[in-house]
Amino acid sequence: MRDLKGKVAVVTGGASGVGRALGEALVERGAKVVLSDINAEALEATASEMRAAGGDVTGIVADVMDQDSVDALADQVFKRHGKVHLLFNNAGVGLGDFREPIWTLALKDWDWGFNIHVMGVVHGIRAFVPRMIDGGEDGYVINTTSTNGGLVPSARTPVYASSKAAVTSLTEVLHHQLAAQDSKVKAALLFPGPHLVNTNLMRSARPAAFVDPNSPQPAGKSMAELAEQNGGVPVTEPEEVANFALDGIAAGKFWLLPQSERSDGNIRRRTDSILARSAPVGLGG
Repeated sequence: MRDLKGKVAVVTGGASGVGRALGEALVERGAKVVLSDINAEALEATASEMRAAGGDVTGIVADVMDQDSVDALADQVFKRHGKVHLLFNNAGVGLGDFREPIWTLALKDWDWGFNIHVMGVVHGIRAFVPRMIDGGEDGYVINTTSTNGGLVPSARTPVYASSKAAVTSLTEVLHHQLAAQDSKVKAALLFPGPHLVNTNLMRSARPAAFVDPNSPQPAGKSMAELAEQNGGVPVTEPEEVANFALDGIAAGKFWLLPQSERSDGNIRRRTDSILARSAPVGLGG
């Protein structure tokens, strides 16, 4: 999908970070954009700024953890635009799950992480994909995963890594099932990077329903702060991720994975360990 002029794109988690950058990049390429987020105030501010800059942008509040809410989002989008060409299942959170061993993490950590990262994608697919297929036009479903879990897990983040591994697997399945139907809709996996992406993901506001009073949350840090804490490692800006993603979609790619010595090395190490039937590897430098 090389020409995005006039195409309709939906981005969840669109009020900030990579979601906002995707919206801005889509507008620059002539798309009509629907941003969705659970944070109504931030969403309206973002959508208003983009409209003021000349973009065809709508903000619609939705909770990706709730199928009815995502269905209502889809209903509003199709009522307004009649079609959807690009669906970015992008909503995500930082979990702070590095606090404890996997067997002692609060169940509410697991519930929140999987409801956002995994079921949020499932809800988006269920709400939009059938109507995208029926529309008979070229389309893309782009699910945001992570090299952490999506390729190789970090043992320090069990919930985050395992939820992103699930996103990778279900998106590969989606690719095969769409192909089996000769659908004009394709699937893609977005791996933001290649470095820590400069967002406030680790400061994600956790709903009260997913807070365990016996497992207090650590103070969240920005990714820039984490990079500095880790010796001033490089960071990737959200705008870089967004433009990389759209360039990959234009080229018809599934794996929207930036090349880097670190990620390529991790892939090789993981593949080698599987072929050797040896102990698994973790996310390395």
